[in-house]
Amino acid sequence: MRRWLTVAAILAGAGILAAGAGAWWFDREFRSPGPSGERVTIVIPGGASVAGIAEQLEAAGVVEKAWVFRWGVRAFGDGRPLQAGEYRLDPHMSASAVMLLLAEGRRVQRRLTIPEGLANREVLALVAAADALSGDVPDASRYQEEGAFLPETYFYAYGDDRTELLDRMEDEMRKTLAELWETRAEGLPLDTPKAALTLASIIEKETGLAAERPRIAGVFVNRLERGMALQSDPTVIFALTQGEAPLGRALTYADLEIDNPYNTYVYPGLPPGPIANPGRDAIAAALNPMATDELYFVADGTGGHAFAKTLSEHNQNVARWREIRDRATETAE
Repeated sequence: MRRWLTVAAILAGAGILAAGAGAWWFDREFRSPGPSGERVTIVIPGGASVAGIAEQLEAAGVVEKAWVFRWGVRAFGDGRPLQAGEYRLDPHMSASAVMLLLAEGRRVQRRLTIPEGLANREVLALVAAADALSGDVPDASRYQEEGAFLPETYFYAYGDDRTELLDRMEDEMRKTLAELWETRAEGLPLDTPKAALTLASIIEKETGLAAERPRIAGVFVNRLERGMALQSDPTVIFALTQGEAPLGRALTYADLEIDNPYNTYVYPGLPPGPIANPGRDAIAAALNPMATDELYFVADGTGGHAFAKTLSEHNQNVARWREIRDRATETAE
């Protein structure tokens, strides 16, 4: 009897040792560097099981043994689900580290930059062409007026919906306009946020120089206060194209006479609505313009503008600009 008890004790001890060795080996396998020497990007589909994810990781060369990942998630995952999405896995990432990445949902963050001054249709085209988004963009008729979207860099994840991203852009424009409206200077000839957005869109199309925006805003505010026509070329271009396509040519004197409420050479005051999507800085400039006596500006040939207080001074600036333009044309020919 004593002999059998000794044998049983020996066997039990051996079993404990074997179990301990097995647990030690499994833990080492689960936490050891993975086989892939390269960064790997994978997409975990919605509804995927742990077993399915493990097989996907093994096929991609991220883990050596799918079953080790599967049982490791069950043993060490604390019951947290692995989340669907796009993930970027570093070289030699352990199965344990992959589990944590997927459980925490640290997905790849993609970005889409919307430049200032685009028409709605151009924003829709950028969103339609963006990688990894799902769904179609809405019809352009959903956006009745220009100025619907705030130009900005937007982050999104694989599979996000295009319409939802556009909704975020609309929300950002509404919030930004409301925020900046509360900081507006006193006595502006702008009675609504829409009027501010309209002026900001003209400022955005007039200059690509951030430093000039408040100054150009000051010129336009001066003209509005005096009842002068804004005489902004970008509004005439919008009158001709309605933002549907580039004009593709220079404006003519005949263009400046077209009967359209967006033609600020013919109709004084602001046009009926925005002509583009202005950025935050252009909106801020419209609501806090530079204090100036200037009433005119024209291109100066360097990418900026020459400003003037009187028509006589402005005409001299225009003459200089035409000389610069004509010389450039002759050189190109």
